[in-house]
Amino acid sequence: MKIALVPGSFDPVTNGHVDLIRRAAGLFDRVVAVVMDNAEKQYLFSRAERLELLRGAVAGISNAEADVWDGMLWEYARDKGVCALVKGVRNAQDFEYELLQARFNEERWPTAQTVLLPAAQGLEGLSSSEVKIRAQSGKDIGALVPDIVRRAVTDKLNGQ
Repeated sequence: MKIALVPGSFDPVTNGHVDLIRRAAGLFDRVVAVVMDNAEKQYLFSRAERLELLRGAVAGISNAEADVWDGMLWEYARDKGVCALVKGVRNAQDFEYELLQARFNEERWPTAQTVLLPAAQGLEGLSSSEVKIRAQSGKDIGALVPDIVRRAVTDKLNGQ
């Protein structure tokens, strides 16, 4: 069985993330979208909340699931027998960053190869940061995120 990981902070999960996971699910037998933390980011949602939202967002993809990990990505890949790390790239800056990450992970666990997929047309500018900025300024984010996420962002920003 070919297992792929789609890692991210998913704060919040966007339609771009869901598209990437859906496309990866078409290439691999099983896809695990794994919530991870980045020390350089400040989060709107807790890790547990991000995992729950991600689970809801991928519920309609039969061979996809969500998990959480607080270690290094290559360690998760090693421990779970993963063959591929799937990353989305929106632009040249993403590509350069992901290439460095791919080299780092490959040095530590060469069994898992990094697969870079370009963002789908129309989703190239979409990021979790952009979703949060729009939501905080009162703009509609319904076209950018799954409905479960739209409701959660709205509730969070309204203090519920």
